[in-house]
Amino acid sequence: MNTVLSRANSLFAFSLSVMAALTFGCFITTAFKDRRVPVHIQVSRVLLKNVDDFTGPRERSDLGFVTFDLSPIFDWNVKQLFLYLSAEYATKSNSLNQVVLWDKIVLRGENTKLNLRDMKSKYFFFDDGNGLRANKNITLTLSWNVVPNAGILPLVAGSGHISLPFPDTYETTKSY
Repeated sequence: MNTVLSRANSLFAFSLSVMAALTFGCFITTAFKDRRVPVHIQVSRVLLKNVDDFTGPRERSDLGFVTFDLSPIFDWNVKQLFLYLSAEYATKSNSLNQVVLWDKIVLRGENTKLNLRDMKSKYFFFDDGNGLRANKNITLTLSWNVVPNAGILPLVAGSGHISLPFPDTYETTKSY
């Protein structure tokens, strides 16, 4: 009546059901956890360099330092964090511009107390119509994606940000 294949199919279906229930239990225990931590961002100076090439004007800035402790975020369901520092600003042509300046992946077991000094932007600002130069309100925000073992990928913004003005002129670089 019950063949070996029928019994193997029943065992496999039962095992999948148990694994699905355990995965859902893993997800539900950490789904509603608050993953925000305080972030301190300080900019020592803003340096804009105009780098002209075939792609148009680009700007790079020196960021100063960022300090934060990510240990409250890590629990048994967090595999890694994808951190990124973004700048938001408005121009005449666009009401909201967002640019990622820096990113980092922090794995479980690595140092979670980060104190990044003399940080430089990893990526260039691509200035769409000279909206960065002399802009008086550029907001830097540190955010992260939590990569769990099971569950959704929440996007979390840190509880600290800084708004700063950019200079009126570009920094000239010396060529040797």
